[in-house]
Amino acid sequence: MPEIRSGLGFDVHRRDESRPLSLGGIAFPGEPGLAGHSDGDAVCHAVADALLGAAALGDVGEHFPDDDPATEGIPGLVLLERTGGLLAAAGFEPSSIDVIVIAERPAITPAKERMRGAIATTLGIDRTRVSVKASRPEGLGLTGDGVGCLAIALVERS
Repeated sequence: MPEIRSGLGFDVHRRDESRPLSLGGIAFPGEPGLAGHSDGDAVCHAVADALLGAAALGDVGEHFPDDDPATEGIPGLVLLERTGGLLAAAGFEPSSIDVIVIAERPAITPAKERMRGAIATTLGIDRTRVSVKASRPEGLGLTGDGVGCLAIALVERS
């Protein structure tokens, strides 16, 4: 029987009007970006944390510290690809990923299939193993003026 593990990831970033927005590796033209040392892609960061947690490999901050000039501006999909490499080196591979984006805007539904594809391609898994959903906090302030993301991942020992 294969060894299967689960991990949970969470990330949130405040808006930064001076940057472009990328979520799940997909650009959202005309929308304000997110602040951060990297590109601020809360979706890719939450997925990376879920994968690292499932394999007991620490977290995004340990592997991609915000004081490392080499990770400044790193695109979310590059960070996710490198996370996949860390998993593989430890003998794990992603099995499935479920994501929920929490934001007042932008509308995620028109882009979620592209986000699924980008995440799946980056991690080398079938897109049917990646789910992307969205929820609006309806003005309750759950993400402040920003975007949050929760992700759960299953990994298998390869």
